[in-house]
Amino acid sequence: MFSTFFSSLFGAISILGYFFNTLFWLIPILICSFFKLIPIKIWQTFMSYLLDGCATFWISVNSANQNLFSRTKFEATGLEGLSPKDWYLVISNHQSWVDILVLQRVFNHKIPFLKFFLKKELIWVPFLGLAWWALDFPFMHRYSKALLAKKPHLKGKDLENTRKACEKFVFKPVSIMNFVEGTRLTEHKRARQGAAFQHLLKPKAGGMAFVLGAMGEQLHKLLDVTIHYPEGTPTFWDFVCGKVNKVQVQVKVLSIQDLISNDTFGADYFDDHKQRVKFQRWLTELWEQKDQDLQALSEQKPQNV
Repeated sequence: MFSTFFSSLFGAISILGYFFNTLFWLIPILICSFFKLIPIKIWQTFMSYLLDGCATFWISVNSANQNLFSRTKFEATGLEGLSPKDWYLVISNHQSWVDILVLQRVFNHKIPFLKFFLKKELIWVPFLGLAWWALDFPFMHRYSKALLAKKPHLKGKDLENTRKACEKFVFKPVSIMNFVEGTRLTEHKRARQGAAFQHLLKPKAGGMAFVLGAMGEQLHKLLDVTIHYPEGTPTFWDFVCGKVNKVQVQVKVLSIQDLISNDTFGADYFDDHKQRVKFQRWLTELWEQKDQDLQALSEQKPQNV
């Protein structure tokens, strides 16, 4: 009873820590966002580095919060040779909102601040839209099939517009994050898909293909991340209450240039059915290996500490 009370108390204090830390860093990020509106390229680049620094410190304080209240042990492999001065596409399995905290913690100071592709409509979200823009989150310009049927001349314009918006990353290192399963894993979703994998959902190639189509020449390495929770998938509340004793993370580094140069992924992905099938097959094989890795991790015997 007392153990449950104190874990809940620590969880509540930890959540307050996340809230006030976010509020603390949101204020300078929003202030810097307005300064970044000044249309001088070198000034905007400087502000981008300053804003990424704020985001990095935000993650560092969150990590200190985790050390203080959750005391979760993080076991990560494959981080050798990573650099905040390089360009990455990061893909991962997705089980819980905790995954994002895990990824931010594991990669903080090791690669550039993780960014997600967002729908362009999200730029109008009060405060957050401006913050996402200032932090250089790429906004996607996607046209629906219905609109393209009415206006065929727009075909390919969405990718072209997104590519232009990402030109700033030629000079500034970036890490783009993509959960290729498209949603969090549940047993119901896995069963509905026909249970092709034991520990994963089927990967969807479209989002990853869009990133590669828009930024393939700028990104250098693909980080294939596998996240495993030995005690089962936790909720955010479980995590902040210290009920997650260990998280295991495996990182595999692949060359994006090899992926493109050997024609596994081609520039005509969205127009060529054979190209789409080939890339989806490659991604499925990658996911089959990830499923085997997760099975191996689940069969590991716990060590006495």
